[in-house]
Amino acid sequence: MTLGQVAGLIAALAFLLLVIFIGLFLLKISRTLTEVNATVRSVTSNVDVIAKQTDKIMATSNSLVKDVDEKLNITTPVFQAAADLGQSVSELNDATKNLTERVKTSGKSGVKAGVAGTVTKSAVNAFKKHRQAKKNREV
Repeated sequence: MTLGQVAGLIAALAFLLLVIFIGLFLLKISRTLTEVNATVRSVTSNVDVIAKQTDKIMATSNSLVKDVDEKLNITTPVFQAAADLGQSVSELNDATKNLTERVKTSGKSGVKAGVAGTVTKSAVNAFKKHRQAKKNREV
């Protein structure tokens, strides 16, 4: 064997090894791509299921929101009536306070009301005594 033939044989072996390594590499890439395809199919089917469930949840949520809105529309007059009642009670409290203040003021400065009360009480007592005396004379 000549030196050129040995060099050719070494080059042929090197090329054979290169082809074998490239083949192994391509096989690994092929397996990896197969697994990626299976994963993508699985994810796609899971996303489809999730999308369908999300559609059902959204439909249920819309129905619930509509129902709550209708019920709130029913209860709105009740809250308005309660607010009106609160306003009326507040106005009644203010009126009572004003009346109480006027009575206090007239009681403090109005000695005539006290005198009239005393005179009336005396008159009633005198009338009772007169009636009692009249009954005693008839008996």
